Amino acid sequence: MSVDPKLQSSWDSVLEKVKRYYPDADFEILKKAFEFARTYHGSQKRSSGEAYIFHPVAVADILAELQLDVYSIATGLLHDTVEDCDTNVGEVENQFGKEIALLVDGVTKLSKVKFKSSHEKQAENFRKMLLAMAQDLRVILVKLADRTHNMRTLSHLKAEKQMRISQETLDIYAPLANRLGISWMKSELEDLSLKYLHPETYQKLSALIAQKKHEREEYINKMLQLIGEKINNYGLEVNVTGRAKHFYSIFKKMETQKIDFNEIHDIVAFRVITKKISECYEVLG
Repeated sequence: MSVDPKLQSSWDSVLEKVKRYYPDADFEILKKAFEFARTYHGSQKRSSGEAYIFHPVAVADILAELQLDVYSIATGLLHDTVEDCDTNVGEVENQFGKEIALLVDGVTKLSKVKFKSSHEKQAENFRKMLLAMAQDLRVILVKLADRTHNMRTLSHLKAEKQMRISQETLDIYAPLANRLGISWMKSELEDLSLKYLHPETYQKLSALIAQKKHEREEYINKMLQLIGEKINNYGLEVNVTGRAKHFYSIFKKMETQKIDFNEIHDIVAFRVITKKISECYEVLG
């Protein structure tokens, strides 16, 4: 069965990413999982009209970005086959072994849990329940990758569903990503949630931040140079990065402090990664 060129390109990207951090990976099991998912999803389409198989491949790509193991990436490819296709966990186990079958089953069970309250305490209880249900942490990571891609493609759903999924993402999945230390995913999930929960605010922030882009980049470059020079004086080997704060953190600050965007003076942040804990305090000093 021939592969759509766009799909082939996406799939090749996944394999290339895995090859970079894990050259001795079992690529045969990944290829087998890809073919299994492609066969079972068949002619299924997403709300966008795109072939469904693009979704599990995108999930696998996010997992490869996180540099996860082969079984996790295979699970990303297979995660919807049991729930949405004419197959079952037994068949997955026959084809891929018990470990992958348990991961797929775990993701399937998490997907069936419905979250009904955005109350902070209830959200925390729900997060604890998800972590308790997932006997293997990789189940949560696959679910987070699944939610991240679903949020990236949320524009194709009706407004009511967009808001429900965005609120759930903000209450449950962004905090989970934060708890697991995946800061880029937490920020992206929060920003995408803001885009659908407060579209006018999101668009306004987007325009205002774009206006100050050049000024911000100049400031970041200047500060990176200054911080780098200071640290070099102490002979420390560190990695320094600078970035603009994400939309949601700016929104929360405006909301909490009741201030306008122009009154916020710290829309950039700097991160210094050291090799030793003791060096963190030296850099901070």
